[in-house]
Amino acid sequence: MKNLKILISVFAIIVSMSYQGMAQDMTAREIIEKVYNRPEGNDQTSNLTMTLINKSGKERIRNIKQFTKDMGEMEKNIMFFQSPADVKNTSFMSWTYDSDKNDDQWIYLPALKKVKRISSDSKSDYFMGSDFTYDDLGNRKIDDDTHQLLREEAIDGVDYYVVESISKDEDYMYSKTITWIRKDNFIGLKKEFYDEDEELLKTLKIKKFEEISGFLIITNSEMHNVQKNHKTRMVLSNININTGISDSKFTERIMMRGL
Repeated sequence: MKNLKILISVFAIIVSMSYQGMAQDMTAREIIEKVYNRPEGNDQTSNLTMTLINKSGKERIRNIKQFTKDMGEMEKNIMFFQSPADVKNTSFMSWTYDSDKNDDQWIYLPALKKVKRISSDSKSDYFMGSDFTYDDLGNRKIDDDTHQLLREEAIDGVDYYVVESISKDEDYMYSKTITWIRKDNFIGLKKEFYDEDEELLKTLKIKKFEEISGFLIITNSEMHNVQKNHKTRMVLSNININTGISDSKFTERIMMRGL
């Protein structure tokens, strides 16, 4: 029995060392891939509160109902603005593909009574007065960028990978991004965006994540445009996962009809 305990202890040490070696040997691309592929369920419904905060601290609050569904080769998302009155009945839809195909995005503006497709030239525009561009709202393809592991560091007792990503497209709106990724759950807790002159443009921080139905879900995030001193806070509530959302929820007709 004593020999058995020794063997188990030795085996545990070997397994531990093996995992440590795997973590150390991970490439920057593999780290980013784990961030992208972190499971969040097959579908999700939630209430989204978007708060716009100007440099004087004045807040504008927008309430949104959101639906997301993973369909295997693509992920679909649709948002319905419910208040205030100036944005009510506006809707936004995006389809993100696992292939090299570019994301498809549409916006419905009730004043025009028309669904408008977001062109590739408009992806750098800011979404509904927020600090998120249309491109930020999509899921960027892993191989659109070259990734480099800058360092590993600990902050407040949490270990991070720090990864720099540079677009392969010289005309891309960001010269680079730098992401702090938790080693324990592969959530990118902080991301810096640099403009075309390689000056810091804005910083995204994850303020809170929660375990819901067995999945880690980001529920509170904030984008700070440091050049304009403007912030956008996104808070999710009333989150339901794997409820069986119909494919028919994600159409232009539904965008115009609303909830």
